[in-house]
Amino acid sequence: MNSNSSGLFTAQVVSTSTPVTITATSTQDTTKSGTTTVTVNPVQQANNVQPIVVDAGPPTVGAVDEAFTSVTVCVPNTNTCQTIDHVLVDTGSSGLRLLSSFPGGGELTIPLPVQSDSSGNPLAECLVFLDGFTWGNVAAADITMAGEQASSVRVQVMIPSSSSPAVGPHCSSQTTGPNEGDSVSALGANGILGVGLFQQDCGPGCVTNSGPPYQYYDCASSPCIPTTATLAQQVSNPVIFFASDNNGVLVQLPAVPDGGSPTVNGSMIFGIGTQSNNGLGSATVYTVQGSSGNDPGDFTTIFDGNSYPQSFIDSGSNGFFFPNATGIPVCPSPNNVWYCPTSADNLTATNQGVNGNNGTVSFTIENANTLFSNNGGNNTAFSTLGGPAGSGAASSFDWGLSFFFGRNVFTAIENMGAPGGTPPYFAY
Repeated sequence: MNSNSSGLFTAQVVSTSTPVTITATSTQDTTKSGTTTVTVNPVQQANNVQPIVVDAGPPTVGAVDEAFTSVTVCVPNTNTCQTIDHVLVDTGSSGLRLLSSFPGGGELTIPLPVQSDSSGNPLAECLVFLDGFTWGNVAAADITMAGEQASSVRVQVMIPSSSSPAVGPHCSSQTTGPNEGDSVSALGANGILGVGLFQQDCGPGCVTNSGPPYQYYDCASSPCIPTTATLAQQVSNPVIFFASDNNGVLVQLPAVPDGGSPTVNGSMIFGIGTQSNNGLGSATVYTVQGSSGNDPGDFTTIFDGNSYPQSFIDSGSNGFFFPNATGIPVCPSPNNVWYCPTSADNLTATNQGVNGNNGTVSFTIENANTLFSNNGGNNTAFSTLGGPAGSGAASSFDWGLSFFFGRNVFTAIENMGAPGGTPPYFAY
């Protein structure tokens, strides 16, 4: 314990409540002093809180509305470990995907062991997102975040199209987007941490069916050929492997003003209703279609008189994306993926879960070109950024990261059990 002449008292870290006697002596008359006893209580550090940050991403990326965290991975059962920063937090997918350092330019350098399929051959994966795909080997890793640990989790090591094994047939034809593992700039991150609604990134469908869609590949020779993958072989949501706090996540980001903020710090809290810091509270539960449904992970959004039954909440999307039913002006090229209204457009929509729960959401869309120029172009976090839904998304309303600011957003994992309803569900 120590103090200084300013009156600031600093106590050492204690593990139990500890009585401390403090004596204050006058600096003007050292013969005068007073004594008191106080009790110092230990600070309880939650072991399930993982810091996240919204910023510009890895050097030269210039990301907007992307939430990142750091993940420590190890070669299983060894001390060969590496902490990877600027991994995108994605409630819209399941599984950890890391971009290899060579030649992809990511941070992963340790040799995570490649896993085999049921024939004993190297197993690779093609995962299709709304804006592209990732390709690479399935590997195993021990994963640590906050105080939580998961052992021998199947992950994807993303590689560029120019690397070996070559991108499997049918993979790139399943999307109009590029291979996002071609570079850090293409991905916008060093990896993707999928903490979404499901335990695996494909589930029972890939156990019995090798495609379409074509997701897992046997790479005994070139070209790789589509194959099935058991649940244990599939890239999996690492949260389910934690000893506790394993039924979902809570993403907390503070509100940001219209016009945006340069950097925002928040938290990803593991578990739902498992500790005092992750209770549902007053949040409304919106159940979604399960993995056996026609549209797994989706609920219905009603907007401008139209129903969008394939809607979802996705921290990995960097804005609101919805069909332009209201005729909001779109920005000129090259920013024509964003809306550019002449003035702030205040809108409302209603979300309805499979369980019948519904609630109105008010949100605002501002001119993206103006947002990107505010604060000298240094802002990265926007609660008012949105754009038109892409081709093939006419039935979708994508509640991306803009939706998360100022809300507690829960994502409950299917078949893991959680309070408030039967997962999978979103709650906010």
